Amino acid sequence: MVQYNFKKITVVPTGKDFVDIILSRTQRQTPTVVHKGYAIARIRQFYMRKVKYTQSNFHEKLSTIIEEFPRLGDIHPFYGDLLHVLYNKDHYKLALGQINTARNLIGKISKDYVKLLKYGDSLYRCKALKVAALGRMCTVIKRVGPSLAYLEQIRQHMARLPSIDPNTRTILICGYPNVGKSSFINKITRADVDVQPYAFTTKSLFVGHTDYKYLRYQVIDTPGILDRPFEDRNIIEMCSITALAHLRAAVLFFLDISGTCGYSIQQQAALFHSIKSLFMNKPLIIVCNKTDLQPFDNLSEEDKKLVMEMKAEAMKTVIGQGGEAANDEGVLLTMSTLTEEGVIAVKNTACERLLDQRVEQKMKSKKLNDCLNRFHVAMPKPRDQIDRPPCIPQAVLEARTKQAKETAEKEKRMLERDLENENGGAGVYSASLKKHYILANDDWKEDIIPEILDGHNVADYIDPDILERLEELEREEGLRQEQEEDYDFEMDGAELTPEQQADLALIRKKKSLLIQEHRVKKSTQESRPTIPRKFDKDRQYNSERMGRQLKMLGMDPSKAVDRVRSKSRGRKRERSLDGVDTMDVDDDTPNKKHRLMSRSRSRSKSRPPNEVIPGEGLKDPIQKSKAIKLAKSSVKKRNKDARRGEGDRQIPTIRPKHLSTGKRGIGKTQRR
Repeated sequence: MVQYNFKKITVVPTGKDFVDIILSRTQRQTPTVVHKGYAIARIRQFYMRKVKYTQSNFHEKLSTIIEEFPRLGDIHPFYGDLLHVLYNKDHYKLALGQINTARNLIGKISKDYVKLLKYGDSLYRCKALKVAALGRMCTVIKRVGPSLAYLEQIRQHMARLPSIDPNTRTILICGYPNVGKSSFINKITRADVDVQPYAFTTKSLFVGHTDYKYLRYQVIDTPGILDRPFEDRNIIEMCSITALAHLRAAVLFFLDISGTCGYSIQQQAALFHSIKSLFMNKPLIIVCNKTDLQPFDNLSEEDKKLVMEMKAEAMKTVIGQGGEAANDEGVLLTMSTLTEEGVIAVKNTACERLLDQRVEQKMKSKKLNDCLNRFHVAMPKPRDQIDRPPCIPQAVLEARTKQAKETAEKEKRMLERDLENENGGAGVYSASLKKHYILANDDWKEDIIPEILDGHNVADYIDPDILERLEELEREEGLRQEQEEDYDFEMDGAELTPEQQADLALIRKKKSLLIQEHRVKKSTQESRPTIPRKFDKDRQYNSERMGRQLKMLGMDPSKAVDRVRSKSRGRKRERSLDGVDTMDVDDDTPNKKHRLMSRSRSRSKSRPPNEVIPGEGLKDPIQKSKAIKLAKSSVKKRNKDARRGEGDRQIPTIRPKHLSTGKRGIGKTQRR
């Protein structure tokens, strides 16, 4: 588990952004309206609140920066030295110290100006003190602007550092540049380290992970190291030296025995001897790489001698029982990352050596004695020299044989492809999708699935003989139509009795009367269309002509003529009580009975307002009258004040006031 996660450090703003953030928050989170008419205590409290709030925001932000950046004395020595190599711990501590000093100064400024604000005697003086306090705080932040920018650069670089756990199982790869270290880590892990045919392709530490015996191992690829004094090494080389010095890991020292890296075996051996002090108490393996170009057996005697000297030094790290060196297996290995020959053997050997060392160290710890007291390992001992082989009953052997045969039959089961080839091939054979259904009876598999509509089986409502019955109905219908044609005749009354003939004559007379009456109703003067004047330009169609025609027919035309003349007048005449037509005069108090009598006869009588309609819930007209009276009195005051009621049109507020006024909060503002 990674203990240090530098990616979670909060972004450090620049000096200008820092000031803008704090002052904007102060403006948004504190009151903004004050008047000189307020009590002086209220004015003092208004500006003291702004100063205190600004100081608390500065203190919170600066404290977050100081606490999130790691303290070099509290973290693992590997990370402490790595940060020192990359950023110079003196500058790092100085920058954090300046941030801490700025935090203390801002607190002191706030304290002093709050004390002065307690004695402010006017709005102007209190406001001037507030401006001065905030100005001095901003000046302090601007002075530490370079330190903030430096810490932001460090934060960005630290976020790109690999996540290395100093306490887990680790394999460390080191050696000269371009000897095949990055190619090896790419082979055994899922890391993707850039590999190029020139020196110092790898400029920082790279981490990959591999598994061995269900355990996770951390593999670290270090930049190349040159054989030169410690003071002359650059930052890239010092990263490798730091990892070798502080990580408890199995070290793989890579040798390029082909010489294609640009450095001879003698130079590589010199580097090994110069840094061998960093290999103490760590499993060390000498790996001879690029054997595809130069086999190990073809090396010269001098080169072999140098390699053997390195092997002898590596043997000192192999701790055997009793403190003596054990066998030399797994100390000197050969491989080729190009052909992948020996790559897995090197990985397995390194993991095994590291695992043995960690187990041995735990066995030497003080905690082991406390644990061993709780365990008892029973070791069985033979009681005699008789050989007792395992006895398997015959029934068990037969069951095993039977199970093996069933398994073989299942493996040889017919596939759909075999069935297809047997039954005519593709395009002829159609696979059944129902044969694998799990049903209580296998005979049901090919049954037609019923169609359900509204919870009923459609098949229950289908008659299988419906077509035959339909033909029978059609034949029966045809016979009936033929019979009706035979009986279809016009009744002329020849076959009727005298009484029936008399009844028939009455029916026909009544029918003709109904038809005439209906025609008369349709042809009344009101429903008959008026003759347009363009067809009566000579005014021949008048009441005099109508009177002459009616006299010729032997009828009295007086009433008809009077009716036409009364319709042509502008105002209607009322029918008087005694049957005499009188002029329709304006009268303020007409008689109710007279008014009812003077209405047109064609109009139906209106329902009185207090008449009870079934379903209204009222028992009698008296109760309905009271209800109408109460309803009118309840809306009287509202109508008098011209207020909006439930029958009025509703016009919602287009821009609510609470969304368009006041200070804007921290949240979203797109709805404005």
